[in-house]
Parts: sequence; C-alpha cells; structure tokens
Amino acid sequence: MRALTRALAVLLPVAMLWGCSSTPTTTDADVEAATDTGVVSTGTGFDTGTVDTGTVDSGVELRGVEGTDEFAGDPLQDPTSLLSKRVIYFDFDKSDIKFEARGIIEAHARYLSEHPSVRIVVEGHCDERGTREYNLGLGERRAKAVQQVMSLLGVSSSQLELVSYGEERPAVMGHDDSAWSKNRRVEFIY
Repeated sequence: MRALTRALAVLLPVAMLWGCSSTPTTTDADVEAATDTGVVSTGTGFDTGTVDTGTVDSGVELRGVEGTDEFAGDPLQDPTSLLSKRVIYFDFDKSDIKFEARGIIEAHARYLSEHPSVRIVVEGHCDERGTREYNLGLGERRAKAVQQVMSLLGVSSSQLELVSYGEERPAVMGHDDSAWSKNRRVEFIY
C-alpha cells in the first residue's frame, strides 16, 4: 500500500503538469491553411500529413511522423520522423523535461505502445561537472523522469530498462558550454 501511495505521489503531479499544457483550437482558416501546405492535423498534437516547412514554432520537426506515405520502411529508420530523434537534452543540474522534448517522447511512447514486444534502454548522461556519484544519481533521475512520462502515456514498464552512465560516456569531448550541453542528455537505445 505504501509503494502505491508513493507511486501516486510521484505520478500525479507529473500527470497534472502534462495535462496543463494548452491545446490549440482548429478554425476553418487553419484547416484551409493546412490543406494548402499539405498538413493534416489529427488534433492529437501529431501531424499525419507532410509538412513543407519541417518545423513548428517550438523547433520540433514534424515531418514524416508515422502515418505518412513518404517512407515505406521501418519508422525507426525514417530520417524525417520524430522516432529518428533519440536524444533529449537537459539544462545544467536539472532532470526536468523540456517542452521541446515532449513531441519526441510522445512519438516513442506511441511507437512502444503499438509494439509491445519492443524494448528500449533509457540511458541517463551528465556533463563532467560534479562528482562521479552525484552525476550517476543525476543521470538516473533524468532517465526516471523520461520513464515516468512514458508510463503515463501507456508504455509498459517491462519495455523500459533504465541505465545511468553519469559523466562516463560523453557524447562530445570538451570542457566548455557547447560540449557540456550535448552531454546532459537521455538517449533511447532500441
């Protein structure tokens, strides 16, 4: 009973924050504009048609999301799909998921929900600042934050394995902000 209470205490605020985001409303003018550019919106936050511009205001690429006829192969291999993006970046000393990463997480969660036999490793990474022990813990918190969101979106916990590498596996070698920003990440390994 205590474990259930703790789990609810963690998941309920995440669910509330996730649900607080505003959803755009669609008008007739939006539908006409979308038809002209080749975008067909489903109202779920994902476009099912093609996108000529390739990005939206948030900077997240929407081209080729599952359901388009452009790419006939495995959606994980489609370079224009959100599923091809397998890295989420974090701010310094934070494990909060940025708004820009939401679409990527949702796309992977939807894919995993539709393919229950697929399993992934969620790897948490940090930059070189901080002690080894602290960075291992921070990497784990980052991986768990992604896991919690994916669980809320319907992904089975048996499909996710969490690993924290802390600062041990940098994506970019260097001792400056540009290198550090690329090392503060979570990676999806299929």
